This record gives sequence, C-alpha cells and structure tokens, in this order.
Amino acid sequence: MTSVGGLGAFLRARRARITPTDVGLPAGTGLRRTPGLRREEIAALAGVSIYYYIRLEQGGETNPSDAVLNALANALLLDDEERGHLHALARPTRHREAAEAVSPGIRQLLDTLRPNPAYVLNEISDVLAANPEGLALFHGLTDWPAERRNTARYTFLHPAARELFADWAHSAATTAANLHAVAANHPGAPGLPELLDELTAQSPDFVNLWQRYDIRRRHGEPKTFHHPRIGTITLTYEVLHISDGQRMSIYQAAPGSGERDALELLALVAGEQPAAPR
Repeated sequence: MTSVGGLGAFLRARRARITPTDVGLPAGTGLRRTPGLRREEIAALAGVSIYYYIRLEQGGETNPSDAVLNALANALLLDDEERGHLHALARPTRHREAAEAVSPGIRQLLDTLRPNPAYVLNEISDVLAANPEGLALFHGLTDWPAERRNTARYTFLHPAARELFADWAHSAATTAANLHAVAANHPGAPGLPELLDELTAQSPDFVNLWQRYDIRRRHGEPKTFHHPRIGTITLTYEVLHISDGQRMSIYQAAPGSGERDALELLALVAGEQPAAPR
C-alpha cells in the first residue's frame, strides 16, 4: 500500500533535493553516493546531533520540539506551506469525519453560478456535486459512474485529461502535491489509501511526482483548457473552503470576453449530457 505520509519520509525526500551549494556548503570533490545533502550536513545546519536526526528520519523520535522543527525547516529551505506541513506531520491531529452530503444551499449556489462551471469536492477530490457546466468542462468525466468521478483520478488516469489541460504537467504536479497535504493533515481521510494505491498502480507519472514530496494546497489561478467542443479557453478559478472538509471550485470569465461566449457554448454542450447526480 502506498504510504500516506510520514515525518521521516518527508525529511529524506526534501534532504535529497538540496545541494551543498544551495545552503552555502562547499561542493566537495567526487561523486556522492546519494543525491542531496548528507544527514550529518542537515543535522549541523539545524543544530541537532546526527544521532537525533537519524532517529527523526527512522521514526525513533516522534516528538520534536517546535524549535527543532523550525530549525529543520530553515535547513531544508522550506516555504511557509511546506513548513506548516512539517509541523502537521510531527503533530498529527485526529481526523474528523468529513461530510459527503452537500447541503441544499450549496446546491442552489451551484445552479446560481451557471454558466460558470462549478463543483464541490471532498478532501480526496471526489466530485460530490456539480452544475452541468462543471461536469461538461472536464470532458469525458461523465464516462465514469458518479462514484468514480474524482479530479485526481481524472488527471492521471482519464485519457482525455492530457489533451484537455493545456499545462498537464502543472495540473498533475499540483494534484499530487495537494494529495500529499491531505495525507499529512488528514491521514485517515476515507478512501485516501485506496486512491493512492490505484494511482500508484496505474500511473508512473503519479509515482514520480509523489516521490518528489511537493506540498501545495489548492489555490485559485488561471487555467487553460483545450476543450474538444468549445475550443481553447482560459478561465480563472477560485477555491472556496466550505465546511466539513468540502471545497468548491468556481471557474470564471470576464463579462463580454470571448471566454464568456465560450461558457455560453459550454452550457449548450452541458444540456446534451445526463443531469448531474443529486
């Protein structure tokens, strides 16, 4: 089964990505047996003993202080989001039960947003609800039964995804990074181990990205689609965190723009497909 995270795994993965010159150390001579910094180098940079650091990587030490975690974050050149992830790994919280039912008010909001594509996901990116345009934007998603509609699964396993996303590599990287964040903060999320196992078994690209151990929560940004029915369209999207582990993604176009006209066409396309599940 694919690991859903761990402090030692994170430390090893991030240590391997730093070169001596990144942190002001001499490059030295000859080839290193392993990529990145040695354990003793990270330990020295963080101001901890090599024996203590080895225990952290091997899981023998499970309660490092905040001061140690901050020192490690500095040594590993972590950004704010990665620093928070490091603390989450060292201080795992009890997983709350995430709601799978979408409230009537949120469903009404999905309809109100039309023709802007919008959908609601749970923590592991299962599609819990969507307006017709939200389903139609992800070309081919409705080929799958409702219980398999998951945007991470779509990105890595649906044959249409690589053509739909203009920058598939970026979409794939952010998807894997978001799953890593979920695995650290909510390791008991229902369905997470099974999803990771499926992606690992069927997508070498996912395996490569998972092993990089990038961390990134979903944030809004422009996204370009090469849609077979409406052409190339660039939309901005926002991610709204609702409650109980749910989040809503909303895609928008400026009024009067060509993209807005394309969304009107998408609404017509959406009318040709089966209604979204309720």
